Amino acid sequence: MPKDPGKAIYAGKKIFLVGIKGTGMSALAELLSDRGAVVSGSDTPEKFYTDEILDRLGIRYRESFEAAHIDGSIDLVAHSAAYSRETCPELLAATSLGIPLYSYPQMLGELSRGCDATGIAGVHGKSTTTALTGALIKAMGLPASVLVGAAVPAFGYRSTLTLGAEFFVAETCEYRRHFLSFHPDRIVITNVELDHTDFFSGTEDVEEAFVAYGQRLPPDGEVIYCADDPGAVRVVKKLGESRPGLSLVPYGLTATGEFRVTDVHQSQGKTEFTLGALPPGLALRIPGLHNVLNAAAAVAVIFSLLRKKHGGVEDAAAGVIAGALESFAGCRRRSEIVGERNGILFLDDYAHHPTAVSKTIAGYRVFYPGRRIVVDFMPHLYSRTKDLFDGFVAAFDDADVVILHGIYASAREKSGKVTGADLFREVKKRHPRTFYFEKIEEAEGFCRELLAPGDVFITMGAGDNWKLGRAVLENTGAKSD
Repeated sequence: MPKDPGKAIYAGKKIFLVGIKGTGMSALAELLSDRGAVVSGSDTPEKFYTDEILDRLGIRYRESFEAAHIDGSIDLVAHSAAYSRETCPELLAATSLGIPLYSYPQMLGELSRGCDATGIAGVHGKSTTTALTGALIKAMGLPASVLVGAAVPAFGYRSTLTLGAEFFVAETCEYRRHFLSFHPDRIVITNVELDHTDFFSGTEDVEEAFVAYGQRLPPDGEVIYCADDPGAVRVVKKLGESRPGLSLVPYGLTATGEFRVTDVHQSQGKTEFTLGALPPGLALRIPGLHNVLNAAAAVAVIFSLLRKKHGGVEDAAAGVIAGALESFAGCRRRSEIVGERNGILFLDDYAHHPTAVSKTIAGYRVFYPGRRIVVDFMPHLYSRTKDLFDGFVAAFDDADVVILHGIYASAREKSGKVTGADLFREVKKRHPRTFYFEKIEEAEGFCRELLAPGDVFITMGAGDNWKLGRAVLENTGAKSD
């Protein structure tokens, strides 16, 4: 399929999405609808924040999975990873009727064929970097669509921004090498280290996946990478040796050139920094040095898009970019402020890898000086907990109080050789103020007794312990934001 900035590819096509309420799938629904497709779909009756988004867009969906939903008038069916082509009635029906079937990453890849595409990749920071890029695109008024793996306040609490189809910026994931379905013109690599140990055999295997992703770039493609991250640097070195025509653009504290970060000053509620390409005085209202690096990556992307669109970056762009960065309010489940009551601040964060957990807590320590940091963490996946165990044990050093739970297994894993209690025993040796409750509901009373004015209470992880923060908030008479 040739590159085509127009919408002719999908105009009038009838597309059915199985699992349409998922964050990624509902974002696909919006993008496809914006490109002229007639979108419908199916999911469970359970209510999600995406129900309201789909209803507002006028996208019809059934709250059941039945073969009768699929007939010969449908041109294409896409589905989330939660549904199997061997068992889902709708996917079986599509197969029997010869209707083309696409997984979520394959459909994302098809969308990337029709425009100048940027894939944001990395083990951590993908969502925030993509959302920051979208905020800059919106501020600059570029004709672009953006897809983030989380809801974004700057996008009206949607996961998508639809301002046109000339450019496409999307969060792309390394798990099962899903990003190899994407067709990028440029990629961002925020960091590369071992994760998803249920799929990758080791760090080398992860790095090879990122090298393979870079190999998908066209001859004049661009790699924007964090010069501070050893894994990203190794990947880019291999790409540079095998693809000498690629443009390699570093960002970070150790970078040279336009996107070198200097003069970082973190204080209560604000992080100030300087970026080589822009005048001094940049600031973020979200915590952590890691988010300064994410912002640097986003600025590098916007400079590339502006040069592609206009042949350069006008001086006036600097002020617009600075304003958009300072007003950026983050993403859902990324340092998300859930509410505040009686002087207790409730946050929620998706960090679920030892590096992300450690950096995020360290960011809170500086961002909220003098306040007690109480972290409630639920491990996600038995394989990740086992293979990165020592990293998890050391990840909570900057917290004042740690609360741990049983491992959230998810659909990928039901059991394993390590438990949440195992992690608790080792963390407690290092951090005496550590407590354990196998189930999150068992911790609610303890949390209500523990928390005091001035505390920052953070539910953290990729499990469902976010419910605990909201329950404690509600049962102390607070209203969530």
